[in-house]
Amino acid sequence: MGKKSKGGSKKSGASTGKVAQLPKKKCCVSRTKCGRCPLRMLKEGTLPDGYTVHRRKLVKTKKLQQDKDRKKTLAA
Repeated sequence: MGKKSKGGSKKSGASTGKVAQLPKKKCCVSRTKCGRCPLRMLKEGTLPDGYTVHRRKLVKTKKLQQDKDRKKTLAA
C-alpha cells in the first residue's frame, strides 16, 4: 500500500483570476476603511452596477427610486 497525497489536485481549466468582492450591507464606520466598505468602493468606482450608498448603507438604485416615488405620491 502506497501513501496517498493529502493535497487536492488542481483542475487544468480553473482560472486563477481574482473574484470581485461584494460590498458589505452596512459601513462599519471605522477610521481605516476595510476592503469591502461600501463607501470606499463607491469612491473608487468598484461598486457593482445597480447599487449605491445611502446613509452608510448599501441600497439598490431601483429600490431607492421606488421609495422616492412612493413618498411623492403619499405627500400629494
